Amino acid sequence: MSGKNPASAPQAPPERTVLLSRALPGRRWLLPSALAVELDPDRAGRSPRTGRPRRTARDWVVDFGFFLLAVGIGLLAADSLTGDPNTPHGLAVADQWLGALACAAVWLRRRWPLGLAVAMIPVGLLSTTSGGAGLVALFTLAVHRPFKYVGWVAGVSLALIPFYFWLRPDPDLPYLAALTLTTVLTVAVVGWGMFVRSKRQLLLSLRDRARRAETEAELRAEQAQRLAREAIAREMHDVLAHRLTLLSVHAGALEFRPDAPRAEVARAAGVIRESAHEALQDLREIIGVLRASERGDESGRPQPTLGALDALVSESREAGMKVALDNRVTDPAAVPASVGRTAYRIAQEGLTNARKHAPGAEVTVSVAGAPGDGLTVSVRNPAPQGDVPPVPGSGQGLIGLTERATLAGGHLQHGAESDGGFEVRAWLPWG
Repeated sequence: MSGKNPASAPQAPPERTVLLSRALPGRRWLLPSALAVELDPDRAGRSPRTGRPRRTARDWVVDFGFFLLAVGIGLLAADSLTGDPNTPHGLAVADQWLGALACAAVWLRRRWPLGLAVAMIPVGLLSTTSGGAGLVALFTLAVHRPFKYVGWVAGVSLALIPFYFWLRPDPDLPYLAALTLTTVLTVAVVGWGMFVRSKRQLLLSLRDRARRAETEAELRAEQAQRLAREAIAREMHDVLAHRLTLLSVHAGALEFRPDAPRAEVARAAGVIRESAHEALQDLREIIGVLRASERGDESGRPQPTLGALDALVSESREAGMKVALDNRVTDPAAVPASVGRTAYRIAQEGLTNARKHAPGAEVTVSVAGAPGDGLTVSVRNPAPQGDVPPVPGSGQGLIGLTERATLAGGHLQHGAESDGGFEVRAWLPWG
């Protein structure tokens, strides 16, 4: 086994970080801020011991920069304080000790931003050298907490500025100038912090939006794939059910008439062989359509249209069915291919259902229509003679036909009639 520690292995960037990098290219997402972890609880990067966001390399650099800024402002204030002869030595030493502690507390700004900002209010009244740390704490509060906390703390700080300069006037600036400069600086720090928070929230919102868009795209692709599979399943049902019922009819005839003449047996065997061959051809056609849809090209074998309706009826008659065709469409080739294919499948499924549920009954197939009026397809059979055993899976083909007609822009109705017969009637648009 390898001696490497799994925790030290390089981790893949989080999924949301990848999505955000796609939505906003050119950003450095490899060094995320701990604020992003705090604003987004689902994001990885929390300490397993305390559960708080880990401080990243970028956060260490930023914190060290703020610490140096607080120390630099404190040193400038300490130099001005020691140069003022009106300030007692003991007060100057205490001021600098408080300023040093305030600068050290800057490292706690991410863990307790509100507490640090509140604590810096009385410290700022007592220590001039803690001014830089107070500004850093106020900026951190504006970045990490909502405006209701920032408004209270910043409002109290602004209200105490006149009292501070009245208690400890600046030796180098007039009272009004020092008051104005400190007020503008405090407002600028708060505004900058709120701008940083708003910007980071916007980036998180854009990342989440990109994640949702990618998820929705995957769902749409899955839905399209599912619809394609359902369409192929309906196609297989419509095609193979017709062929297999023909096989069943002829095989049943051979079973119940074993003493039939040799010529009739040979003819039935030939029909069975031809129907099996056609079923295999239709199955290859459907699989070819599936493969063609994956490749983006067309299938090699054309789909049946309305012009193949005569062959369908002849095939059913050869199987022993009584079928009457009433085709009032003078030019079947003028019917759009998609409409003609849907009409063919409706007639095919209607004949299959009549063969299964009303054996021996005469079936009437009617087709009529013209451009602008639409195409009407009807398959009707009278009541069956005698009792017909139930067929498993009944009704699935009609559901598929209804969906097929709806997708084509038409509608389909089916049901029993008053005389015990059954009719399937569909209207398809022919623009």
